[in-house]
Amino acid sequence: MSEVEQTPNAKRLLWAGFMAILAAGVGFALRGGIFDNWGKEFGFTAAQLGALGGAGFSGFCFGIIIGGVIVDKIGYGKLVFVALLCHILSAVVTFGATSPANAYDMIFWGMFIFAFANGTLEAVANPLVSTLFPENRTHYLNILHASWPAGMVLGTAAGWILDDKMQVPWKIQLALYLVPTVIYAVMFMGQKFPKSEAAAKGASFVEMLKPVGILGALVVCYLLTLFFGDIFKSIAPGQAQMIGYGVGGALLLVVAVMTKFSFGSFLLFVLFVTHAIVGSVELGTDSWIQNITGNLFTSEQGKYLFIWTSAIMFGLRFCAHWIEKTLKLSPIGLLLVCSILACIGLNLASGMQSFGMALVALGIYAVGKTFFWPTMLAVVGDRFPHTGAVAMSIMGGIGMLSAGLIGGPGLGYGKDRFAAESLKATNAPLYEEYKASKPSTFLNLEATSVYGLDGTKLGEAKDSKTRTEAQTAVVMADQAGDRKTLKTDALLPAIMAGIYLLLMLYFKGIGGYRAVKVEEVTA
Repeated sequence: MSEVEQTPNAKRLLWAGFMAILAAGVGFALRGGIFDNWGKEFGFTAAQLGALGGAGFSGFCFGIIIGGVIVDKIGYGKLVFVALLCHILSAVVTFGATSPANAYDMIFWGMFIFAFANGTLEAVANPLVSTLFPENRTHYLNILHASWPAGMVLGTAAGWILDDKMQVPWKIQLALYLVPTVIYAVMFMGQKFPKSEAAAKGASFVEMLKPVGILGALVVCYLLTLFFGDIFKSIAPGQAQMIGYGVGGALLLVVAVMTKFSFGSFLLFVLFVTHAIVGSVELGTDSWIQNITGNLFTSEQGKYLFIWTSAIMFGLRFCAHWIEKTLKLSPIGLLLVCSILACIGLNLASGMQSFGMALVALGIYAVGKTFFWPTMLAVVGDRFPHTGAVAMSIMGGIGMLSAGLIGGPGLGYGKDRFAAESLKATNAPLYEEYKASKPSTFLNLEATSVYGLDGTKLGEAKDSKTRTEAQTAVVMADQAGDRKTLKTDALLPAIMAGIYLLLMLYFKGIGGYRAVKVEEVTA
């Protein structure tokens, strides 16, 4: 009996999940396209914009982890309804940004709620598709996540027309993600959902959590420490880090007690750490790449390049099964090849001088990053089916939280630091004139403090049709900062390649990579 025959509405549920993640991609791309609008209108620095982009990821963690914990208890349908309400609320809150006095907080929390909705939907879609297609998880999870680049293509194209061509206000542009939101709500309506393999076998939540254990919880609790330290920075600046460590430590203790101090699987711990890097290099880079390429070339060319890379991802994610079979690659082998390509692509991108070279460099990077996220989820589904939706949801949360707290802000911080260093080296007095009023830091560490370039003044220099010599120097320093940021970013897929190589050797040592059944683990 085929997978579809076992669950007659399997394809309907697959495409409903596809549309849900597409809504997230559309919203993500639209937000990326209006970063410059926010910088000019509200005077945000690159680090502030990176933190705002980060909120568009960090809320995802809470949505997917909370959703993953309760999905088998309350059902998929109720979580879809929660996500729908949050997507609508996100628009209402973000549209409340009306002045520099309230803009940062309104946009931050609007993006956080948007990300929470996206995370809740992935807490539904990932384990759902893994359950519906247990014999071919890599293939169908890649098809599910082809919706992300599809959404980015649609969002970027819409932003290009409405922003660059028609100069439509950013709030109207942003509202467009509500269209696919309504569509996914209709597609999920009235559908019957299956249970995960572990839930169908009667496994309890604690049993599903044990393979995560203390080691796995360490990864997510560290990221939550950073998140809460960030949140309390404005409320209690002197105690923010201590509060963050307190919350993270308390959550770690809760997991330890619940699992009776199970250390968890070391393999799952390695996969969690690796997926944190995946989140930073894929989604963190995606949150800035349109801004960077628009800065190195033109805003219009930046959008063309973003559409180009997203279209490559969209097409290739339908080919994962064919690539695995043709090249005789295991999922780990596929991830190794992809990490090498991503490293090469980012290194080439750091030196691109022409639009043609940008197409080649970013095309290689796009091929590399295509299979990271869904294939990592497939590996967890293959090797840890006894964790139900729990491990897969925690992994997704780790990736998004890392993108929001490390990847996006880290690239924004890098842009600030490297642009400042470039301008200070060439014209120190000009740097003093253009430097931001507030310092940028990375991971809330004072030792990393640096004063980047003021967003409003930099925007004026970029927009000037007859630039002065000083404005030209500022723009060139900003571009130098972008190039060095991409070069530094290339280190992440290089680290991933080393991890995947070690994993390949590990699986070779135990007889090769294969998907395991729940019965094999629980017997």
